[in-house]
Amino acid sequence: MPSAPLIRPLASADDAHWCATLMASSDPWLTLGRSYAQSRALVEAPEREVHIAIGDGEERLGFVMLVLHGAFTGYLQSIAVAEHCRGKGIGGALLDFTESRIARISPNVFLCVSSFNPDARRLYERRGYHLIGTIPDYVVTGHDELLMRKTTGPWHGFTPASG
Repeated sequence: MPSAPLIRPLASADDAHWCATLMASSDPWLTLGRSYAQSRALVEAPEREVHIAIGDGEERLGFVMLVLHGAFTGYLQSIAVAEHCRGKGIGGALLDFTESRIARISPNVFLCVSSFNPDARRLYERRGYHLIGTIPDYVVTGHDELLMRKTTGPWHGFTPASG
């Protein structure tokens, strides 16, 4: 595995299948009850932007799904790393990519982390994300979604990159 993976856009039905399979077979999506079909629909939705971390030999290592328009411009909807690649910097590389991608269009990166996922919350806090609010029972009963934000400043004075 290279020290820094190549991160490229979703490029094929095989990519979409891999991402949906990863989501549907691991937490937090197992606990949230997300099926393969639901995951696949999200991965292929035209309003989402999906990027895949690629290692040596074109091995898929992880992915990130972004929503770049709407109420929270610059929303990191999902990030996932293959189990055998966790703890090797792939998630950090995907976060770096996400923050760089969103910085071109927004001074804010938003994400939700499930209340039952304290390891992910600690990672986001170490990376400079702050809790904005709690959404009780948002996806499933008994678990909250924690809305977090990392910002470079307010919208006033922000100029999106051209092109």
